[in-house]
Amino acid sequence: MPALEQDLFRCFRELGIEITNYRHPPLFSVTESQDLRGEIPGGHCKSLFLKDKKGQYLLVVMLENRTLDMVGLFKSGLLPIRRLSFASAQAMTAVLGVTPGAVTPFSLINARPENLLVVLDRQMMDHDLLNYHPLHNEATTTIRSADLMKFICHFGFDPLVIDFDKL
Repeated sequence: MPALEQDLFRCFRELGIEITNYRHPPLFSVTESQDLRGEIPGGHCKSLFLKDKKGQYLLVVMLENRTLDMVGLFKSGLLPIRRLSFASAQAMTAVLGVTPGAVTPFSLINARPENLLVVLDRQMMDHDLLNYHPLHNEATTTIRSADLMKFICHFGFDPLVIDFDKL
């Protein structure tokens, strides 16, 4: 059974990670989140769950106003990938334990590193505070970027931090 918000927050406590959590109505898009966020500090982010032609999954996490050049990422040679596309909702649930609208780096609590690469936006990681959904889209959780790395690495992932402007 996938981890729930309370499991995630327990993990944060065990790792000594401080967070702030903000409740709100369900959000399904960046536009909706921009309308409701108010004065939540830090970089506001989005997460993309992708797969390549051979079935390798990628979780790409970036600032909400950024776009991903999937062809540029493929051609960069930075990752062992071929022809990226969006993964299905079924794969998202199977691999990350979340549903569309709730993809987040925190979903790595449910994942295994064997078939999943984690890619982080360099500009996003330059922010001290970052905001993501806590495994569902009815809240936003603020975490320090250094603590995000600590969390990701705790689960055996070795995230690649990429400057998407250089693709």
